[in-house]
Parts: sequence; structure tokens; C-alpha cells
Amino acid sequence: MANLSRLEDIVASLRGENGCPWDKKQTPFTLKQYLLEEVYELIEAIEEENIEAIKEELGDVLFILVFIAHIYKEKNIFNLEEIVQYVAEKMIRRHPHVFGQVKAKDIETIRTRWEEIKNKEKKKKSILNGIPKTLPALSLAYKIGERASKVGFDWKNVEDVFEKMIEETEEFKKALKENDTEKIKEELGDILFTWVNIARLLKISPEEALRGTIKKFKERFYFIENELKRKGKSLNNASLYEMDHLWEQAKRK
Repeated sequence: MANLSRLEDIVASLRGENGCPWDKKQTPFTLKQYLLEEVYELIEAIEEENIEAIKEELGDVLFILVFIAHIYKEKNIFNLEEIVQYVAEKMIRRHPHVFGQVKAKDIETIRTRWEEIKNKEKKKKSILNGIPKTLPALSLAYKIGERASKVGFDWKNVEDVFEKMIEETEEFKKALKENDTEKIKEELGDILFTWVNIARLLKISPEEALRGTIKKFKERFYFIENELKRKGKSLNNASLYEMDHLWEQAKRK
């Protein structure tokens, strides 16, 4: 814990009388955006399997967490040691198959027991309580569908969901014909939610699937830009036919 204490001392100095004006102004509310940005940078580093970047981004996330914890310590609400103790006790409590006498047959049993312990601790009024509302929409939809499925509120198979998708698509087409903006938005949301449930039944993260497609799109688009540049042209004076032709080349590569 020596280096962790050193990190907290650094935060204390930054927040101290002769510290940094910017750091002294920060609150948990102002820091939450930086925390989110650092977490996304960490995710990107993990996806790229860049070890040095992972180490750096983990450090950045840890620094923001220590920073936020220190602000609460300044207000005599709680401190970093209490946080570590709290999470350690919680992990032991939620892993009775490791730290207790309970036997676990498989991962699904472990997940079910985890939720049971969690629900008991938090005394949830609804099975949907406890899912962060600030999650990205795809992840939020996935989590909600997952929770509902635990009590049997789910489709039996992917084929059944495709029937629902056909129904939602027809409703979307109808809204387009009627040029009803609010209805179009609502029906589009229904289609996206249905696709998320298809991904869930296939045990695929929609967030990861979409991020993979975005990465692929960017790589192919960079190819178009570079090829046009090599020919002395730019995106602005290239025709759609030229760009589409280069796109197909990028796909083949």
C-alpha cells in the first residue's frame, strides 16, 4: 500500500494551500467526466492489446479514483482505507464458493448466487434496480434484458426474436410513411432494443460488436483517404463511384 499512500499524498499536495489552482477547484461532479474519458482510453488500450498503454491508462484511472476518494476524506465522510476494506469484505461475501463452504457447479450457478447475495444486500424493490442509468444505451439495454430473462421474461430462441424484428421493422416503415418524427424515433429505438436482445441470446456484447464495426469502418475509410491522396485527389473532389470502388478494394485487403 506504500505507493498507493504516496499517490494520495500527491493528491493532498495538489489540493493543499500551495497546490495547483485547477486541482483545488475539482469536485466529484467535475471529475466524473475525466473518469469516464480515462476508462474509455483504458478500454481502447485493452482492445489494442497495447501493454504500455494499458499500464498507463490503469494508472490514470487509479489516480482519478484516489482523487475522488481524497475529496470525501477532506469532508470527513470516508477515506481510501475504508473503501479498500469495504470492497474486500464485499468480494469475500459474494464468493462463498472460494472463501466459504459453498460448492459451485458451474459459472451460471455462481452468477445466480452473486445476484441473490447482491439483491439481499441492497434490498432491491425491483429486479431492474441497481443497473446504472448512465451506462451506454447498448449496454443498458443488454443489462435490462439480461435481468428480465433471469425471471423467465424472455424469448425461447433467436428465431422468435427475428419475428419480433419483422414486426418492429414494419411499424418503423409505417412511421416513415406518415413522416411522424416522434414515432420514427420510438420505432427506431424498438428496433435497436430488439437487436440487442438478439445479441444477448447469442451471448455477444452489442457494444463490442459495434465498436468492432466502427474500427473496421475507420480502417477502410483511412484506406480511401490515403489512396486518393496518393492519386493527388481529396475526398471533396472524388466521386461516390471512386470512393465506393476504393472501399471494395479495402474490403478485399
